[in-house]
Amino acid sequence: MRIWGKVLGAFFGFLLGNIFGALLGLWIGHRFDRGMGMSFRRAPTQQQQAVFFHATFAVMGHIAKASGQVTEQEIRVASNLMDRMHLSGAQRVRAQESFRQGKESGFPLRETLAEFRRASLGQRDILRFFLEVQLQAAFADGRVEADERAILQTIADELGISRIELARILAMAEAQMNFFHRQQQGGGQQQYRQEAPSADRLKDAYQLLGVSESDSDQDIKRAYRKEMSKHHPDKLAAKGLPPEMMEMAKEKTQEIQQAWEWIREARGIR
Repeated sequence: MRIWGKVLGAFFGFLLGNIFGALLGLWIGHRFDRGMGMSFRRAPTQQQQAVFFHATFAVMGHIAKASGQVTEQEIRVASNLMDRMHLSGAQRVRAQESFRQGKESGFPLRETLAEFRRASLGQRDILRFFLEVQLQAAFADGRVEADERAILQTIADELGISRIELARILAMAEAQMNFFHRQQQGGGQQQYRQEAPSADRLKDAYQLLGVSESDSDQDIKRAYRKEMSKHHPDKLAAKGLPPEMMEMAKEKTQEIQQAWEWIREARGIR
C-alpha cells in the first residue's frame, strides 16, 4: 500500500493552508499514490508465466489421477486443452511432462499451489481462472467424484478461495460444461445465436453468470459486467496469464457474452 503521497501532500498542504490545505494535499497525494501504483506495476515475467503453465497441467494430472486411474476422458480433456492453447513441439512436450508429474504418487500439491500463488502475486482473477481450468479436468467424465472434490477443496484453500465461493464456481463450471457441450451439438456459436435457446440452455446461461431467474434485470446486468471484467483476456494477460492461455480466456468471454444475449432477449432487457 502506497501512503507517502498522502503523507507528504497532507504535510505540505497544512503548512500552506492549515486544515483545508491539508485536506487538499491529502487528496492530491492520494491521486499521486494511485498513479504511481499504475505506472510502476511490473509486467509478468517469463518465470511467473512458466510457473502458471507448469502448475496448470501438473495439478490437472493430479486431479485426473485422484480416482486411481486416469481415464480416456481425462486424457482427452488435457489434450483438448493443449489443442485450444495451440501447443505444439517443445511447448506440448512441456505440458505433457507437467501432466505426468502431477500423476505421480508423491506429487507436492500444496507446494506447487503455494509457488503458483506467490508467482501470481495473489491476484484473485488469476487464481480464480486457474481454478476454473482445473474444474474442466474434474468434470471430464460429467461429474465430480469425492476424491476430486477433496483435491478441489485443497486447491481452493491454498489459493485463499472460500468454500462458499468454491461451491459457486463449481455450479458455474458445470453450467459452462453443459453450455459448451450443447453449443457443439448445435453446430457452433454462429448458428447458436440464430435460434431461440431451449429451457435447458437458458438455465445454463443463468448459472454461467452466477445468477438465477428470480434476480432483477439490474442484478443480472451487473453480474454479466463483473464476469466479463474478471475474464477479459487483456486484463488477465497483464496480471500474468501465459500467452498460450489467451484463447481460453477469449472463449470464456464469448460464452459469457452469449449467455447474456440469451437472457437479455428472453427478459426483454434493453
